[in-house]
Amino acid sequence: MSEHTEAVKSNLGEAGAHLKQAASAAGGAVKNAAGAAGDELRLGKAQVKAELADGAVAGIGAAEHLGGAAGEQANALMDKGRDLLDSAAELIRERPLAAFGVAFAAGWIISKLGRSDK
Repeated sequence: MSEHTEAVKSNLGEAGAHLKQAASAAGGAVKNAAGAAGDELRLGKAQVKAELADGAVAGIGAAEHLGGAAGEQANALMDKGRDLLDSAAELIRERPLAAFGVAFAAGWIISKLGRSDK
């Protein structure tokens, strides 16, 4: 064989060896990338779970405070109702005839409305 043919074979063999090493390195890089992606995926999954858990805890806290707020509103409404009854009782004591007249008129109107529906 000629010197050039031997040189071509040698260079092709060397190129083949480099390609084989490059393929091996690429396979290792893909494995490492897959491992890193798996680690990132596990980390992201853990973060999502943590955020969902924190959201659930915050929702439970809001629900607990909602009960207290509803109780406060109910107490405020009861106080306003008592105040309204007290002011009505005071008005009746101050003007009994006017209160009787208003009650009589309201009863008469209600009875007329009740009869007209029949």
